[in-house]
Amino acid sequence: MRVLLSTYGTRGDVEPLVALAVRLQALGAEVRMCAPPDEEFARRLAGVDVRLFPVGPPVRSMMSGTSLPSAAKLFRSRNELVDAQFDVLPAAVEGCDALVVAGLAQIAARSVAEAAGIRYVYTSYAAVNLPSPHHAPPPRPGWPEPETDDNRTRWEVDAQLVNAQYAETLNGHRASLGLPPVDNVRDHVYSEQPWLAADPVLGRWPRTPGLDVVQTGAWGLPDERPLPAGLSAFLDAGAPPVYVGFGSLRPAPDIARRAVDEVRAQGHRVLVSRGWADLDMADEQDDCLTIGEVSHQSLFPRVAAVVHHGGAGTTLTAARAGVPQVVVPLQVADNPYWASRVAALDIGAALDGPTLTDDSLTLAFKTALAPGTRARAKALGAGIRSDGAEVAARLLVEAIG
Repeated sequence: MRVLLSTYGTRGDVEPLVALAVRLQALGAEVRMCAPPDEEFARRLAGVDVRLFPVGPPVRSMMSGTSLPSAAKLFRSRNELVDAQFDVLPAAVEGCDALVVAGLAQIAARSVAEAAGIRYVYTSYAAVNLPSPHHAPPPRPGWPEPETDDNRTRWEVDAQLVNAQYAETLNGHRASLGLPPVDNVRDHVYSEQPWLAADPVLGRWPRTPGLDVVQTGAWGLPDERPLPAGLSAFLDAGAPPVYVGFGSLRPAPDIARRAVDEVRAQGHRVLVSRGWADLDMADEQDDCLTIGEVSHQSLFPRVAAVVHHGGAGTTLTAARAGVPQVVVPLQVADNPYWASRVAALDIGAALDGPTLTDDSLTLAFKTALAPGTRARAKALGAGIRSDGAEVAARLLVEAIG
């Protein structure tokens, strides 16, 4: 059995599919993956014996700017990515029995699977990405926000915006494959039975008529890498520090500094993760350490709290470690959703977007560092599953078989 996996995005988009690939291999499948051509992704896939079919431009270079590209540039780059997918996916899927994709950017994938006559599975990493009257669509860079608070209307407008972006390009390629046009690109990509690779304790799917969602649990692998000696020594030298990191995103220049200042003001040591923004604290003192990429699974159980951007993977790992969180959502994709979940579950604090006030920051840290918050976070962490990728792999093998 052969399976092609496909996504386009940062590490948070790629790593869950790596977990699925490893679990599929354990069941005897041969796995390939379409992903961005960044060197770190190539190394990661080579390390688990998965062949990479690179698609599109490197993601890290696209994320290097301090602001988003213009709406016109985003429009062009999105359609160029669709063209690139139609160039690469047909050869990548040759001989495969199934195509599993993650993310709305996989516009070409269902058409390629349809032309090849193989099973297609769309996956989301957060419930907020799938249409439901229980929540609004996530913010999409470069697209206007609807001027209404009604969720059903907002989802209707979202479908119209997706069509305006992709319909002409997609249907042009479908015609060349001898396939009929689609009139709702978003729902075509999502399919009638999408999978939700999210933990049901953190982000359960709200049952919605007309959409048969299969929630498998989040996809991840154990990461037992030991911590670097310098970091271990810092942890051993005092009370648990507060971790501050924004992953692959680039926060406003003052956010990391203000977070560090607030942590210190409340009497805690601090760890700053460089991330893709290459954050660093120029005035680094004995109570502050800047670190590179490390195992969050090994680190988070040893910190007092985790300050982050609201990425699905960071939210999950911090929750599983049983530590409080302070989420500073950068208004991208599912970041605000995970911030709202942390607040709703009372396992930390969520700031209202990336704009901080001194009072809101102080209150957020006091809330997260309170003994009651830690107790709730620890109790919730005990209920989070770690078998989502295995569940998904078995479902796929059974469906193909």
